[in-house]
Amino acid sequence: MGRRPIVLRLLVAVAVALLGVAVAPVAMGAPAAAGQAYVALGDSYTASPLTGAPTGPPPGCLRSANNYPHLVAERTGAQLTDVSCSGAQTKDFAAPQPVQGGENPAQYDALGRGTQLVTVGIGGNDIGFSEIVQACVSPTPFGTPCRDRYTQGAHDELEARIDTLGDRLDDVLDEVHSRAPDARVLLVGYPSVLPAEGPGCYPLVPYTPGDVEYLRGVLTHLNAEIADAASDGDATYVDTATPSLGHDVCAVPGERWIEGLVPTAPAAPVHPNALGSAALSRAVLATLGVPTPA
Repeated sequence: MGRRPIVLRLLVAVAVALLGVAVAPVAMGAPAAAGQAYVALGDSYTASPLTGAPTGPPPGCLRSANNYPHLVAERTGAQLTDVSCSGAQTKDFAAPQPVQGGENPAQYDALGRGTQLVTVGIGGNDIGFSEIVQACVSPTPFGTPCRDRYTQGAHDELEARIDTLGDRLDDVLDEVHSRAPDARVLLVGYPSVLPAEGPGCYPLVPYTPGDVEYLRGVLTHLNAEIADAASDGDATYVDTATPSLGHDVCAVPGERWIEGLVPTAPAAPVHPNALGSAALSRAVLATLGVPTPA
């Protein structure tokens, strides 16, 4: 491929520094009740880094006060305990996660027999989200360097990672139900990061058209695995991909819910901005049967 242009390497460095910190039918239950004990578990797509005022220790989790758990709690009157943390993997639910400024305690520890609602948003870092963002940048708009990196013959490394994630999500839901046996559990999928069709928007987002198609399939597979885990694990899948169509990294500012490698609105690279966080909250609220403003 040759050497990457300096500007692309700088973009990747910015993205990795912040990232390393990631249609099933909606099952409607009883609307959320005011005052219920709500625990939010998850990674940076839950924490929503840099989109609003920081909240809660440790600072390295980059948890924002306007992330979707906070917006859901505000709308429903739930009593929120938000332990989401940027960079979290499923293993960080069971053990402390070292971050800048301290450790985020094991996320499972926030659960208890009195917990009534749990949202879980996890999986992107288990499959190497930051690594993929870096590895798939291309200095030219030609070929499929990302797909070529992750596929050898019939073996697709990212497909295998997602399949492994499915087993981990099964374990996560088992533990959540064990610790919070009376809670309603929502497993939140990932929004549409890339356009639903077409070649993408090189060089604004420097992935080749062929790799955009490949990565679109990876994201679809990831959400399908999350939805399957929810179905098998007595949880409700929250589809955030469908409502975010057209609001991906290639959309114009103001319509874009997911920022690119160089954000044009406050957000971590390749993460939801404030509009995206609000959209994720609406998806959760709709799943809970709570009306939201038009």
